[in-house]
Parts: sequence; C-alpha cells; structure tokens
Amino acid sequence: MGVQICPSLLSADFANLGAAAASVPGADWLHVDVMDGHFVPNLTIGAPVIEALARTTSLPLDCHLMIDDPDRWAPDYVEAGAASVTFHIEASRAPVRLARQLRSLGARAGLALKPATTVEGYDDLLGEIDMLLVMTVEPGFGGQQFLDICLPKIRRARELIDKRGGEVWLQVDGGVSPDTIERCVDAGADVFVAGSAVFGADDPDAAVAALRRQAEQANTAR
Repeated sequence: MGVQICPSLLSADFANLGAAAASVPGADWLHVDVMDGHFVPNLTIGAPVIEALARTTSLPLDCHLMIDDPDRWAPDYVEAGAASVTFHIEASRAPVRLARQLRSLGARAGLALKPATTVEGYDDLLGEIDMLLVMTVEPGFGGQQFLDICLPKIRRARELIDKRGGEVWLQVDGGVSPDTIERCVDAGADVFVAGSAVFGADDPDAAVAALRRQAEQANTAR
C-alpha cells in the first residue's frame, strides 16, 4: 500500500464543510474528528453531520471517534456513511466485538492509541482491525505541536504489524506537516492525517499533493 493523505476537517470551516471537502479532491480520505466533550475536552459533530457529508462528497469518510462508550455509538457512524471508523482502546469495553461489528457492517475498523498508551499488549488485536492510529498529540484540539516522543511507538507499531503480516494500515494524527511527515514515514507510518497544514494553506489541494510527494520521496529513501 502506498502513502495516503487524509485532510482533517477539524481545521476546516465548520460553517461550510461541503466546500472544504470539495477543496481537496486529491485526498485519499476525509478525516472527521468526532468529540463528545467527555472523552476529550472538546465538542464537535455527530452522526447527522457525517450523513450530510457523505451526500456531498465522493471521498470516503474516515471517522475518528474521541467519545465515551464507542461500543454503543460507533455503529451509528457506519450507518451514517463512514467508510472507516476508529475508536479508542481507552474508551472501549469490548474492542474485539466492536471491531467485528464495524467490519460486519461494511466499514474498516480502526483502533486508536493516545500518546501515553503503549502499543505493547494490544498486538493480539491486530488481526481484528484494519488500521492502527497512533496519536502524536493529545486528542481534543487541532493545531497542536507534534510530539516526537511518539516516534518510537510508531516504530514499534510498525514492527508488530510487519511481524504479524496482513494489511493493517498505520496512521498518525496530530501535528503532521511538511516539517514532521518525513519523520513519521521513517518511523513506519503510511496513512497521514493533516489538518492545519492542509486547510490553513492558500490552496488545500496543492498542500495535499505536496505532503504526498514529500512522504513518497521519504518512503523511497527508507
């Protein structure tokens, strides 16, 4: 699998998300952060907005659920139109059952780890998921500075994924920019969530293309 760039709508204009989605036709996915004000200290959008977005864009929606009780709520996002749903291991009571349910509904199942959560101990779950998300900032707000201390965890995650085999994507989210994406590639990531680096640019789609070129060149040099 090659490099994938996922612009995060958290950094877009919430008053015109349809236009924001249309501004990045070269993206692989649209990343949508769902926050409930409990699991993280911020409140964003819910399933009705996902349903509306799915009607306005041909890009697949990658929903990152930063919410309490994802076991109850995550399937609603598949029904709303999400092609990939990622939930946090820190919030799920039955991650295997939830991942299987998401897959049975036709979505990709992702598992997210906060910066302080180690990847060790969860390698047995790799066979149940399609993507592992390593957060490189504390979840809750966009525009934060990339945490270099997460790079060893990304490398360890890549080692565990490669050891197991299969097609588990390794995503990074938080502070991804032209200044940090090469370090993420070098650590082994292949799916990159970028918010302010894309929607803070004069031409968001050109920013997506530039990040892709930079990541692909770094990947070739590995």
